[in-house]
Amino acid sequence: MSGLRTWWAGRSPAAGAAVMATGIVSTGLHLIGAEALSLAALALAGAAWVLLGIGFVRRLVLDRGRWAAEARSPAALTAAAATAVLASRLATLGRHPLAEALLTLAAVLWAVLLPIVVRHWRSRMPGAVFLCCVATQGLVVSAAALAAAEHRAWLAHTALVLFWLGLVLYAFALPRFDARQVLEGPGDHWIAGGALAISALAGAGLLAAGDTGGLYLWNDDDRDALRTTTVLLLALCLAACVVLLVAEAVRPRLRYDQRRWATIFPLGMTAAATLSVGTAVGVPWLRGPGRALVWVAVAGWLWVAVGTVTDAVRAARAGSGEVRSRAPR
Repeated sequence: MSGLRTWWAGRSPAAGAAVMATGIVSTGLHLIGAEALSLAALALAGAAWVLLGIGFVRRLVLDRGRWAAEARSPAALTAAAATAVLASRLATLGRHPLAEALLTLAAVLWAVLLPIVVRHWRSRMPGAVFLCCVATQGLVVSAAALAAAEHRAWLAHTALVLFWLGLVLYAFALPRFDARQVLEGPGDHWIAGGALAISALAGAGLLAAGDTGGLYLWNDDDRDALRTTTVLLLALCLAACVVLLVAEAVRPRLRYDQRRWATIFPLGMTAAATLSVGTAVGVPWLRGPGRALVWVAVAGWLWVAVGTVTDAVRAARAGSGEVRSRAPR
């Protein structure tokens, strides 16, 4: 057990991508009607979020130096993004009070961590640099879902401001991304496409909130601009997905790395975005590709989950062997 505890204690902030990936896979399964699998994935995401949250608080209270060091990393924003993903899924289940609580927590984490992370940006960064956009658009997805469900215009307008801010953050992050990561990255380079996908999903959510009966949010010109931007974002994220898949084929990276969870998240997000944008803009044929992408994301999730379990078992066995070797003969 000491080996397993050491393995768990060594998880970096990037481990939050596992919650993001599992949560968005749950959303994708929900969108195609696979509700039992969706709820199972949501339960796993919730359990992982609780465990990682305990570690986050423990470091904040007992190991402030490590917490401060990790807070400077772009991966720290997975805390806000993962919380927002869970909030949006709970909103679709009608668990509005819990979704609101998680959205509030995500907003606080975002407000605290984003300035710290951005201050420590540098040149030639990994794909995690785009988490500034992902975390921001995660708030938009959750807020738009709650605004539509509870007919709150102020929440939708706030979400719209954050939507445009997220795109600005993507534009600022892009020059700092090391393009060599497309061929060399261990998995988190996929966030470059995932940020576009969650932006498209956020746009679709805002369009859906605007269509809610009795809730007037923006005029026709503003809606057309939002619609055009959302469709463009979906096209860009699909193009990015193709480029990233080709790069994986040209330069296979099959060895397990916990940052592979940051590959599954964009796959699941692209699936959810394709389905949601198709519904929001009235393009029903997008449902076929969206459904296929959901199952691709599920297959990828299973592959990375097996790698995670195998890595944990290996660490536990190594720890047990170390204990036995130190025992008196």
